[in-house]
Amino acid sequence: MTSPLRIIGFDADDTLWQNEVFYRLTEGQFTELLADFAEPDHLSDRLLAAERRNLKQYGFGIKGFTLSMIETAIEVTDGRVPAGVIGRILAAGRDLHSHPIEILPEARTALEHVAGRFRVVLITKGDLFDQERKLAQSGLGDFFDAVEIVSDKTTDTYRRIFSDPGPEAAMMIGNSVKSDVVPAIEAGSWGIHVPHEIEWAIEAAELPVTSPRFRQVPDLGHLPALIDGLT
Repeated sequence: MTSPLRIIGFDADDTLWQNEVFYRLTEGQFTELLADFAEPDHLSDRLLAAERRNLKQYGFGIKGFTLSMIETAIEVTDGRVPAGVIGRILAAGRDLHSHPIEILPEARTALEHVAGRFRVVLITKGDLFDQERKLAQSGLGDFFDAVEIVSDKTTDTYRRIFSDPGPEAAMMIGNSVKSDVVPAIEAGSWGIHVPHEIEWAIEAAELPVTSPRFRQVPDLGHLPALIDGLT
C-alpha cells in the first residue's frame, strides 16, 4: 500500500526561478571574448569538458563556472590569454550574482497549494551564498518549512532529507531528470519532472518512464491537480 504523501521537495533553479538562461548569456559573452582563438561550438565543447572535470573540485554554481571559463581560456590560447580578457571573464562571473530573480510562471501558485498541507522543503545545490541570495530575493522563503542547500543530489541525499516520515511518503519536484527525479525515485519517493526550455548538458538523463513513481507535468500550473490526484 502506498504511504500517504506527507513531505514535498522542490528544486529551485529552473524549477521555481530562471537560472540556466543567465549562464547561457554569460557563455555567449565568453565566446565573443575568445572569438580570435576558437570557434564558438568548439569553445562551448571545451568549456563543458572543463565543467565536467571541475565539478568534484569546485562543485556546482557560479564560482566553478567562472573558474572553468578561465581554465578554458588558458587552454585554447596555449597560455597566451591577455590579462584583460581574464579580467572580463571575472567580471562576467560577478555579473551572474547580480541578475534579478525571475520567478517562473505558476511557481507561487504551486507553493500556495501545498503550503500548510504538507511539509515543504527547498532542496537545491550550488554555492551556499548564491542560493541563499536567490531565495531571499525570490520572496518565496515563507512557503518552506526547511531549506537544504547540498553539494549534490544523490539517492542518499533524498533518503536523509526524507527520513522523517520516510521516502515513500515524499515527493520531489524539479526540472532535472538526473538530479531531481531519478535519485528521488531510487530512494523510494515520487519523482515529478517539470521540464525547462533550457537543459544543461550535464543534467541530461533518460526519463524513468517505466517507474510507477514517475510523473511529468508540462509546467507548475499542472502540479496542484497532479498532487490532488495522488492524495
